[in-house]
Amino acid sequence: MNIETLRNIGKQLRQEIPPLAVKPHGTAPIGKGAGGDMTFAVDKKAEEIIFKEIEKLNEPVTLVSEEHGIKDIKGGGPNILIDPIDGSKNAVSGIPFFSTSIAIVNGDTLGHISMGYVINLINGDEFWAEKGKGSFLNGVPVRTQEDEVLNVIAYEAQTPKVHIPEILPLLSLFRRTRCLGSTALDLALLAAGAVSVFVAPAPSRSFDHAAGYLLVREAGGIITDLNGEDIDSVPVGIKRTVALLASGNKKLHFKALAALKRS
Repeated sequence: MNIETLRNIGKQLRQEIPPLAVKPHGTAPIGKGAGGDMTFAVDKKAEEIIFKEIEKLNEPVTLVSEEHGIKDIKGGGPNILIDPIDGSKNAVSGIPFFSTSIAIVNGDTLGHISMGYVINLINGDEFWAEKGKGSFLNGVPVRTQEDEVLNVIAYEAQTPKVHIPEILPLLSLFRRTRCLGSTALDLALLAAGAVSVFVAPAPSRSFDHAAGYLLVREAGGIITDLNGEDIDSVPVGIKRTVALLASGNKKLHFKALAALKRS
């Protein structure tokens, strides 16, 4: 399993998924995935493509996916965390901003992530990182924001009436706010320096943020829980585990943590 394998999967997804996904008035869910969210036909199709390509490798791995749950291949092995469509509600509502996220984990916690890949399924941008080797956008090395200017903050608000008030003191500090609807792409954009800070006050699942976690770390950024605590020891799996705060650098992170403490 290497980056080129993941890129080949991304190429297939890019060809097959966008024509199925973008609907001007949305589509009905077809069930509920292992992660607890509604499953749409586009989620299932993307997962089928990914599973099929990984199974062709004939390697012992354990797939952990939002829709299917856990599946051992050839007896199981390193965890492969998969969010087939991160931003499903965007996809089925005609909002052209959604992605696929895949992370390789040689262990049971976020600290064991060795490789992460995120593809923007609309414009084809590919973000990837390998532990100790840096982060890349379409093959070009990227770095997080280096200054402490509060430019753009991205956020997720699973339950807006609850979560937006919690983070409003932080949001109000920034020149611009964005709620884009795809955590993997939010973190990828932060890794590339386009976003200063990302906050998700509701606990998220590891396949939502695993690849983005490595992208941010390898690009020079900081990612913790909302109290500033390290999340390397957070277990990977299907359950929601941790709320996230990611920043381009330590100074930005300090400002963000201070604002959250005032909320």
